[in-house]
Amino acid sequence: MKQIIQTLLFSSVTIFITISLIKFPDETLEASIRGLNLWWEVVFPSLLPFFIVAELLIAFGVVKFLGVLFEPIMRPLFNIPGVGSFGWIMGMASGYPTGAKIASRLREEKQLTRIEAERLVSFTNNSSPLFIFGAISAGFFHDAKLGILLAVCHYGGNALVGICMRFYGRKEEGSKVDKKKNASLKRAFSEMHETRLKDNRPFGEVLGDAVINSIKTLVMVGGFIVLFSVLIKLLFLVGISSIIAVFFEVILLILSLPVDYAIPFFSGLFEITIGANMISQISSDSLLQQAIIISFILGFNGLSIQAQVASILAKTDIRFTPYLFSRFLHGTIASLLTVILYKPLYLDRQVLDMEDIPVNGVTSESVWLDVFDILNRFGPIFTLLFLGLAAILLYRRTTK
Repeated sequence: MKQIIQTLLFSSVTIFITISLIKFPDETLEASIRGLNLWWEVVFPSLLPFFIVAELLIAFGVVKFLGVLFEPIMRPLFNIPGVGSFGWIMGMASGYPTGAKIASRLREEKQLTRIEAERLVSFTNNSSPLFIFGAISAGFFHDAKLGILLAVCHYGGNALVGICMRFYGRKEEGSKVDKKKNASLKRAFSEMHETRLKDNRPFGEVLGDAVINSIKTLVMVGGFIVLFSVLIKLLFLVGISSIIAVFFEVILLILSLPVDYAIPFFSGLFEITIGANMISQISSDSLLQQAIIISFILGFNGLSIQAQVASILAKTDIRFTPYLFSRFLHGTIASLLTVILYKPLYLDRQVLDMEDIPVNGVTSESVWLDVFDILNRFGPIFTLLFLGLAAILLYRRTTK
């Protein structure tokens, strides 16, 4: 019976989307182009280098080297091996869904157990500094100082989530205690060397696999970005967003937040960029209210990011449920941190900058805007070059 209900549900939703696409072709095309431009200009060129480097570092044993050195930190804090530090650092540097990508690769390499991989995924899917400072703070709000508040709450909240999730799965792991040796440069280098020797592929093949695997993942990410951009537009056009927004209005009233944020909040739960942009366009006397909602959306990741993560994890035995739970936890913690740190990290800094160093905010803002400008100019060229390279590599392998 359950399977029959699922079949009817999936079929109905698919038919509804198909009819909506036929009814609103112009609006659908516009939404598709908007999502494609985001992937084409920013997402692909900003994430591809991190993905390729991550594949190479895993293949050459550098991750194993870092794992030995960071074991004394990662095991007590997050109850995962030291190799998890690589996923944590890369996740913060490059943004979604790098944490899931690295966790799945480490699981495939059997450097993590399933429980450890699920713990790692729960707190390593961060928003990138480029997105927080460049897109949201400088781009949407035109206030670079807001980025400091959002970044501290976002990354600090994720670290607290990792500490909370260290207790996850302890019963399933059993009473086995994994006793690790102290950090040692000699042992770290020895394990790195052994890991490299186990990989018999020549350098050219390692590099080619890194490029192809990374591009495949990013093409999948692009598909989800376009899909959810279209879905959000369709929900608006058929009036479903307004109906669901009533439920969010009740939640916002309970939290003493303006009901005007209901639809932007709902949109942000689907796709972060669209929701954050809509929130920034609402005039408000208090920036704190906007910062609270955006912090929750960033922590929740958005259904678009969650779908990307689910797709990546589906190739392994890592379960999606712990990650989903941690997203609600992260959103809640980040929002609470925003309330607590709003005065010391934003209001007090604003006063200091106005009195003492009035050019700081302008300089910081211009740096991130310059980065976005560079991506917008040269991102499509970068994307084309590597898509062409991937096509050549795949062609050569299929003709051998």
